[in-house]
Amino acid sequence: MSVLQISIAAMPFLLSLASRNGCAIAPCLVTSVFTVLLGEQPQRAVVAWCVGMLIAAVAFRERLRAT
Repeated sequence: MSVLQISIAAMPFLLSLASRNGCAIAPCLVTSVFTVLLGEQPQRAVVAWCVGMLIAAVAFRERLRAT
């Protein structure tokens, strides 16, 4: 995988770091790792990435809602 692909795979984890609580960091890290490991099977990698982005987006939305 190239650096660009790895950085896109890490987006859920990086977005979860901006959330208020730490509950979303571990699942997003796991989904980012799965995305990198499943890079040879694009359909499975996209599913893992989408799940991670969904978790991170909800956590980030809760942070914005709380302020």
